[in-house]
Amino acid sequence: MTILEVKGLGISFGGLRAVNDVSFSVKPGEIVSVIGPNGAGKTTLFNMISGVYLPSDGEAKLDGEDVTAQAPHLLAAKGLTRTFQNLQIFQEMTVLENVVAGFHLSERPSIWADLFSLPSARRRSAEVRDKAFAFLEKVRLTNAAEEEAGNLSYGALKRLEIARALAVGPRVLLLDEPAAGCNAVETEEIDDLIATLAQSGIAILLVEHDMKMVMRISNHIVVLDHGEKIAEGTPEAVSKNPDVIAAYLGTEEEEPAHALG
Repeated sequence: MTILEVKGLGISFGGLRAVNDVSFSVKPGEIVSVIGPNGAGKTTLFNMISGVYLPSDGEAKLDGEDVTAQAPHLLAAKGLTRTFQNLQIFQEMTVLENVVAGFHLSERPSIWADLFSLPSARRRSAEVRDKAFAFLEKVRLTNAAEEEAGNLSYGALKRLEIARALAVGPRVLLLDEPAAGCNAVETEEIDDLIATLAQSGIAILLVEHDMKMVMRISNHIVVLDHGEKIAEGTPEAVSKNPDVIAAYLGTEEEEPAHALG
């Protein structure tokens, strides 16, 4: 069963065709990675799927419903959310408070109950904190729950952003370079986390430059070059595709395909 279907998505900026006629699908519990050289259109594709950009053509369907160009908050409410290349963390809030902030779409607070600190408001606040703490357990950040987020390492901040995205209750999670800037240990932690999330049934759409990580955890890979899909398939098939080797990994005369690990 397909949860996310992308059909013929394309977009132009002025006279530049940034992404052209890209199609693929993602199933629940599947990890699909989008790879390609810098400027291939990966983040632009993410921005169209997540409602940040309005596609020039094509469509995106979530569980069979056409959600093309719906606003990000509407998509999140329907179960599609994302992280970004650049961290979107509240640095001066605690780690736990950052995750609590992710519940704003699913919670329906009463202004009067909050204003007068009624028992129902206190009860709801405690429930949300308990749920947020459970997500911190998933990303192994419970020991840092009361620390300011700005004190965390870069890899921990990446995991925190994923925890906050999980608070929305996603069925489809878009991860834009979750291991960028991380060391080997931090990358392995994120690798394990993504695999665990997929095992829980969440569909993962991943953009990542760490090819060893991509080849290790992906079920399916889509390769872009200059906004065009040039290949897709299993990690093994993609790693042997001559177009991929030439366009993304480099030729023997340039940069060898050692990054495939």
